[in-house]
Amino acid sequence: MAYVRPDYSVARGNAGFNFSVASGQGALRELTGVPIREFNLEPEACIEAYRRGRPMIREMFGEDVRLPGVSTPAISYGHVDGLGSELLFPEGGEVAHTHIYTSLEEGIEALKQPVDFPTAGMAPYFIEFRDKLIEAFPGEGVGLSYGLEGPLTTAYEVRGDGIFIDFMDNPDTFKQFMELLVDSILQFHRFLCGLSGRDPINPSGAGMCDDISSFVPPHLFADLVLPYWDQYFSGMTTGVRSAHVEDLRPDQLHFLEDIGLSSYDPSISPQLHPQIIARRCRVPFAWRLGSYHYREMTCRDVEDFVFQACADGASSVTTHVAEIMCNEETVPKVHAFIRAGKEAKRLVTEGCPRKEIAQKVSAEGQENLWHDWTGYKGA
Repeated sequence: MAYVRPDYSVARGNAGFNFSVASGQGALRELTGVPIREFNLEPEACIEAYRRGRPMIREMFGEDVRLPGVSTPAISYGHVDGLGSELLFPEGGEVAHTHIYTSLEEGIEALKQPVDFPTAGMAPYFIEFRDKLIEAFPGEGVGLSYGLEGPLTTAYEVRGDGIFIDFMDNPDTFKQFMELLVDSILQFHRFLCGLSGRDPINPSGAGMCDDISSFVPPHLFADLVLPYWDQYFSGMTTGVRSAHVEDLRPDQLHFLEDIGLSSYDPSISPQLHPQIIARRCRVPFAWRLGSYHYREMTCRDVEDFVFQACADGASSVTTHVAEIMCNEETVPKVHAFIRAGKEAKRLVTEGCPRKEIAQKVSAEGQENLWHDWTGYKGA
């Protein structure tokens, strides 16, 4: 079945408004004191963090904060690990990886070779890691967070900074490299689906995370990004397409319609705010309150954030309880986010015009949001 593009004349209205507050593995580690390196490499430490940490999150933040589902450590570099990148697990820091191709030509030759992803890199280790979690948490769905990234992000993972010169100086070779690389991403995706018996082509939809695509200038985006996004989505779904892409510029937003997204998550994007996104494209979008923002915001500031984002066209607002939020000072601010999210959702569901929801924003919030939120002055 061919992919059917959204009807953007009604897409944002049909999306309505929602909110979400989730927590993750960082919060588990913070509250239990389990060091990140041990969490990432030792099943027993990971099991301890989940067993003790989830009740602690619930006790601190309440029922409205979604608890993290049981999963192996969050590693986005499973695919490139299978290609030969070494996973690095520093003391006190997030997992990293090595860049393996010194040139596009080297990468092209390597990507032409078959890869047995079930036995490559640390895949066997994390498959066994998941088996231990399944044994420890009977009856719960246990995820394998040994993942993959979108096309341009994967290109950076294997080439490093060289990729930014590649697409400018050698566009034809870059295109050959990218086609092979996306095919490799899809092979890895099929491997993951086979572990759980899933159909590699999901008729409902598929998501993509591709932050590095924001580095491609607008005049090159249609030629050097969209074909590989389309190849990626076509190899994963006949249904809706969603994407998480951080740090896009306003002049890149219309490409989200060109590729046919049904939803867009800009997450941390300092060049944007909801008014810019709403003006520049018609794709339903989320707007995130980052963990670092809470340090300088009051409860009223947080409520203003939610109501203003809703008034300005966001289809949802999200926040994620991270390490630096696991303290008594932040708890009432998270509750303020939840309180405002529920109220904004109720108003939109009952048919309240978005412009009227702006009346819920304080005078100070109306003056400041989004004045200092973005450093981009040409929106």
